[in-house]
Amino acid sequence: MTDVLVLGGTGWLSGRIAERWADAGASVTCLARGGRPAPYGTTLAPADRDASAPYDQVSGRDWDEVVDISSNPVHVAAAVDALGGRAKHWTYISTVSVYAANDRPGEDESAELLAPLGPDDEADYGRAKAAAEASVRVGLGHRAAVVRPGLIVGPGDPTDRFGYWVGRFALAADGDVLVPPGHGLGAQVIDVDDLADFVAAIGRERWTGVANAVGDPLPLDALLREAATAAGFAGRQRSADAGWLAEHGVAYWMGPRSLPLWLPADMPGFWTRSNAVYRLLGGRLRPIGETLRRTLDDERSRGLDRDRRAGLSRPDELALLAQLA
Repeated sequence: MTDVLVLGGTGWLSGRIAERWADAGASVTCLARGGRPAPYGTTLAPADRDASAPYDQVSGRDWDEVVDISSNPVHVAAAVDALGGRAKHWTYISTVSVYAANDRPGEDESAELLAPLGPDDEADYGRAKAAAEASVRVGLGHRAAVVRPGLIVGPGDPTDRFGYWVGRFALAADGDVLVPPGHGLGAQVIDVDDLADFVAAIGRERWTGVANAVGDPLPLDALLREAATAAGFAGRQRSADAGWLAEHGVAYWMGPRSLPLWLPADMPGFWTRSNAVYRLLGGRLRPIGETLRRTLDDERSRGLDRDRRAGLSRPDELALLAQLA
């Protein structure tokens, strides 16, 4: 039987990866704090990675596969030190945010990376992931795969970014919706279940190397049209330019009072990363309409008018629309 250790395994993506391995008949252990249940068919090994010796209960055996998703480089380095010698293969889930530049379209995995985050540096997500990658490369060498996803989307998304649009179009029904300027902008997303399938597949094959796990580039206005169609939206999309949105305190990309997925115009590289390696390895990219429909079902179950981690509240949006000439 294949023995798999998922460092985490109770979160959104890590839980799906653990499920994929369990469904394939592996013996799966999830090392996590224990605030959430481990997926059905897996075993929880309660541990706090901030505590001393968190890997003691899992470091005394061999593992066919270890999966780590942490963005804390200290945690990743400690895991590699404690478990690297007992792992036949290691998969680290990184991010396309490790790349140093976002102004050059179409770059692949060989593009320059950010300088790794040092112990005394101010927190930075991309540099933290770059530091974690470096620990994996040094400690595991040719036994490791590094997967760099772009924006992960789909049912259960805790960031509230991608689901904002299909959810907002459904909530607005035949009313107006405020959208960012779409010309020359775009998005590159991957369904969480496609990504989980890919991570388990390369683990089974013990593939080593680096792969951008990203979807095909999609113009932002086309994505919004797809979202509106999936939601049965019958109203108007009213676009505001970047200057107007900035003047009215609307942020890019994520977080409160933002228009999610909207990027500055000088970042074409962020949404046009090459996915050639992912495709050559058999990575699936389901149609965006399918992901949108699945996401809408999830949005409805969670409440279309709930407080969100990203986007505008509906009352705030309506107030902005009233000011838009």
